[in-house]
Amino acid sequence: MRWIVALGLMAGMATAEDRALILANGDYRDAPDIAAARTAMQAGAALQAAGFSVVAVADQSAAGLRARLSALLAALAPEDRVVILIVGHFAQGGAETWALGTEARLPDLAQAGGVGVSLATVLAIAGQAPGGAIVLLGTDAARPGLGQGLEPGIGPLVVPQGVALIRGEAGRVADFAARRLTERGVTVAAMLADAPDLTGEGFLPSAIPFRPAAVTAPAPLPTGPTEAERAEEARNYAAARATGTIAALEAYLTRYPAGLNAVAARTELARLRADPGVQARLLEEALTLSRDQRRAVQRQLSLLGFDPKGIDGLFGPGSRAAIAGWQGANAEQTTGFLTRDQILRLTAQADRRAAELEAEATARRAETERQDRLFWDQTGAKGDEPGLRAYVKRYPDGLFAELAAERLKVFEDARRAEAAAQDRAAYDRARAADTAEAYRAYLATAPEGAFAAEAAARIAEIEAEAAGEGDRATAEANEAALQLNPLARSLIERRLDAMGLKPGEVDGVFDDRTRRAIRRFQAARGMEETGYLDQASMVALLAGGVLQLGD
Repeated sequence: MRWIVALGLMAGMATAEDRALILANGDYRDAPDIAAARTAMQAGAALQAAGFSVVAVADQSAAGLRARLSALLAALAPEDRVVILIVGHFAQGGAETWALGTEARLPDLAQAGGVGVSLATVLAIAGQAPGGAIVLLGTDAARPGLGQGLEPGIGPLVVPQGVALIRGEAGRVADFAARRLTERGVTVAAMLADAPDLTGEGFLPSAIPFRPAAVTAPAPLPTGPTEAERAEEARNYAAARATGTIAALEAYLTRYPAGLNAVAARTELARLRADPGVQARLLEEALTLSRDQRRAVQRQLSLLGFDPKGIDGLFGPGSRAAIAGWQGANAEQTTGFLTRDQILRLTAQADRRAAELEAEATARRAETERQDRLFWDQTGAKGDEPGLRAYVKRYPDGLFAELAAERLKVFEDARRAEAAAQDRAAYDRARAADTAEAYRAYLATAPEGAFAAEAAARIAEIEAEAAGEGDRATAEANEAALQLNPLARSLIERRLDAMGLKPGEVDGVFDDRTRRAIRRFQAARGMEETGYLDQASMVALLAGGVLQLGD
């Protein structure tokens, strides 16, 4: 049952006034009830009897809590003494804590501000009466269930200058307010010395009583902060501006609600909150993406044709431009920062594209193998040397390349056995040098030699290799830029082996068989057949990884 007891008015007065606001939430819709909330209401009666102007309310929604705090803020004068007692369930997350309204239903970090009131706000309101403000927070052993990003209880708080913060079990805090805060001539430090089960922080003077022993004329207000205090505040404000985040500016205002730079800080805070780019960045930061998840996003962007300029798990200018490009192509606001829904959409698109590429590669490979087999049947399958050489020339990495090489070796060995010793020696010298000039020298001396065909074929290979030397150097540099460690190379070999491309032993070493398997993979996907990996072929090879962000 929701109930409200008004024990006083919060009307402003010309002289200093002792004020108390009691917010006692005990009857929650979807959380354990707090019996000590009634004790907190009784503390309101004790404070009123001691001369406080009291407003005590129970079982309030978040909107109700804000309304009571707003009324207190409107009535509060700097010379007043004020006690704010809050009993209920609290939730902490993202360096902030909220007192929850009774309507809260398993809120998560994104919803907490809508179903609760920030304790930073409560402390900032108390800071309007510096030197005479006490905030008491009462918790309960029974904890509410909370959503992602939140934990029950009260986290670390930044206490403004001149404010005392006391916290503990709800019943003990309420009893402390009723018995000790009604006393005169006692310091807050002395009060806490007799309450070891409560903790206090902030402004806890040991020589100045919270309420003077006798009602006297108010002491003259300080003329202003000292030079040292001004300098400290300026340093804190400069640090907050340099950080440039909403959290940094809010922390400054919590500590200096009426500071010399408070107006400028609030203006900048309003600008940041209205900036869609800032909001987009904060939404992405709230996802707390790991570096592996960021790598997955970069692979997916690359797979869809938006180059992030590297797959390193770091969202630099290249990644931001790629994200903005993808957003523009998908009718999203081009902020360069991702939301959870956008990541899920990006993942789905990348998975579809990976499946399409795999289907295209499968079809291309099937057609290539069909033509390969057909040409083998027409040439190498007959077993004669010209046919075998014709096959190897067209399909150096073909299905029957290894078999053709073995059969050609038989012909070479046979000719070697038949060749004259001089011819054999000349060809052996050419093979040892393995240069085009050496093979030409052999052909010049033995144009009809037993190894003339092999020498001519090797000259053609060397010249082709020389023509592509620049391209090979570029391909090698592109692969080196990937910085593949032995584990990554083993994973790549395992992937090639699973595709049936025969990379040889899975040992993390890219030998000739591995290079041939990479060329076969590139050929099946219509890529340049270099035998070396680059970012595009890596993305295609590892396509299909799904970025999981939870349900």
